[in-house]
Amino acid sequence: MGELDEAVALRWADGPAVVGGGEAVASATLGEGWVIGAAVNGGVLMALGARALAETFAPAGHPDVLTWSSVFLSAAQPGPVEVRTEALRSGRTVSTGVVRMLQDGPDGPVERTRLTAVLGDASVSTEPVHRSPQPPPMPAPEQCVPARRDGGEMASAIALLDRLDLRVDPATAGFAVGRPTGRGVLRAWVRMADGREPDVTMLPFVVDCLMPVAFDLGVAGWAPTHELSGQVLGRPAAGWLQVALHVDAVAGSLYIEDADVWDSTGRLVARSRQLAGIRVPAQGLVTPAG
Repeated sequence: MGELDEAVALRWADGPAVVGGGEAVASATLGEGWVIGAAVNGGVLMALGARALAETFAPAGHPDVLTWSSVFLSAAQPGPVEVRTEALRSGRTVSTGVVRMLQDGPDGPVERTRLTAVLGDASVSTEPVHRSPQPPPMPAPEQCVPARRDGGEMASAIALLDRLDLRVDPATAGFAVGRPTGRGVLRAWVRMADGREPDVTMLPFVVDCLMPVAFDLGVAGWAPTHELSGQVLGRPAAGWLQVALHVDAVAGSLYIEDADVWDSTGRLVARSRQLAGIRVPAQGLVTPAG
């Protein structure tokens, strides 16, 4: 079992939810190793919610999240988390459910994240591929820049980096040495450090596991996700995943970040869009290079 599987392992009180049966309750534990700064990575929460619904609808032949939307209500902390699922509909080709993740607070339970998803069988729903964008050209992983906790003061606070083998495209890594391009692009190769191969469960984590693309705009630090919607477009093949982030819209204290994920065969397997917070400095964003 890989570290991500341990992070999304569920202990059901009375078994998964059934349609019309109200909420089913499970528990899980969010480990210290998934923290960015003082909060647990939102991608891990989405993967946990996706796993809860996958276990709910697997008996109906719908073990894969095909599309999901998550709102982030408060910062999750390492420790126990209560996972409450409700099966809204079980159909012939897809099923729909919702998950709430809560932790104890000083005045009672605090909801951290709520995820609504449509599930099906990716082996059926995503085949064959009729049209798909090609991955952007990138150097091989061994020619890219490793992202490690010893890479600087900011990186030292990202425990999540220990769980990943993350190699950033040198053309988009200027932010790490104080030279962001201003184009709003970040590309990287990603795989789990423990050798776990990618699958559908991993995709909601992968779309949110990189540093914010706002770094390439010259804005480092705080970039909380308010809402993220994602889609699964195939079961990923074994090997590296190629992730490309892009931002072309910034307004006030908000920006939109898009993510695309390709597997080792060059197939687009996931896509997401999130609305996130941004603190644009008084001097504004970096002027795009070139």
